[in-house]
Amino acid sequence: MPTLVTKPEGKVAILSPTNRFDGQGLPYAVVQYQKLEVLLEDLDEHVKLILFDLTQASVVDLEQVSAIKNADSAEQIPLAVIHGASLKDQRLNAFQLGCDDFIDESTDAAELAVRCEKLIFNKIANEQLQARVQQANEMAFIAMSDTSDLGVNIQFLIDANQCDNLDELGMRLLQAVNNYGIKASLQLRGEFEIKNMEPSGLAKDLESALLWELKDDGRYVDFGRRSVMNYEQVSLLVKDMPVDDAKKYGAIKDNVFSLLQGADARIKALDNMKQLKQQQALMQALAMRMKNMMGEIDQGYQHVMRDIADVVESMADGIHDVIANLALHEEQEKALESIMEGGISDTNKIFSLGLKLDESLKRILLELDALLSDSDGQLTAEKRARLLKLLES
Repeated sequence: MPTLVTKPEGKVAILSPTNRFDGQGLPYAVVQYQKLEVLLEDLDEHVKLILFDLTQASVVDLEQVSAIKNADSAEQIPLAVIHGASLKDQRLNAFQLGCDDFIDESTDAAELAVRCEKLIFNKIANEQLQARVQQANEMAFIAMSDTSDLGVNIQFLIDANQCDNLDELGMRLLQAVNNYGIKASLQLRGEFEIKNMEPSGLAKDLESALLWELKDDGRYVDFGRRSVMNYEQVSLLVKDMPVDDAKKYGAIKDNVFSLLQGADARIKALDNMKQLKQQQALMQALAMRMKNMMGEIDQGYQHVMRDIADVVESMADGIHDVIANLALHEEQEKALESIMEGGISDTNKIFSLGLKLDESLKRILLELDALLSDSDGQLTAEKRARLLKLLES
């Protein structure tokens, strides 16, 4: 059975087949072993150093040293060999076997304690360095992952601005979501249509109904590995959220939500574009209707003017014939004729003014029709300025 000598701080395991070396002078708790198998079974995280007593050996025991260094439980524990005079020239062999120090048995207790403590400090420093390297690698990986995610989101926002319909926008969004390694169903709710999509481009009735039912239940609706994410006119059902990885789980929610915001903005833009096209079509139809009505009014107006002129002229001829039979004085006849001629002249002036107004309105309608029915179909700022100037003139 191993014997335990209690001393402050730490724990040193000593393999001494002859029990010749008792570890006196070491400022650590010391556990002595005579058999290698017992030592290897008893190793734990409290053992900071292994001392192998070979003061009575004539050669370095390659088999036992290799067994210690190759043991999983002793892989990170420093190994020092205490040797006698016969092994003085075996330093190189000891280092090749993986020994961390090769100490002469004549070394006094104070120096032995310092050398052992130095080995332990080196071990601690190496562990801290490895921990920092691992932490740096993890941070670098996270940074690379975040950069990749950011690139995916930026590319989607760029591509979304080129989408002219909900089908194209939905496929772009599902492709971006696929880069996060998740499967999802999508619902886009425009003012003029509602689009349900799977990555295949088709829709599933159950997922579509679920997205519609949960669209007003908050930003996130989680149930097991599934999560519904809502943002105004966009809802996404993620079917395989990484619930076992809290960091990835949160990253997916944050990054995918920004994709939904971009998609929602494009849906609103598409709705506005369609509204403008409808308004433009309405204005074109109205202008065309007014143009046709003005043509009809113009024809009727011309006919009325001709009829009125005929009536006035007939009336003048009739009065002229009557005057000849009334035996009026010459001055009276001239007075009546002057009145008739003035009436005819005033009637013609009124007709001429009506023609001018008719031509002005016709010109406005023709210009409005030309502006709204241009080949590009867009009411540009220049066209709007021309139309406003025309209406104000």
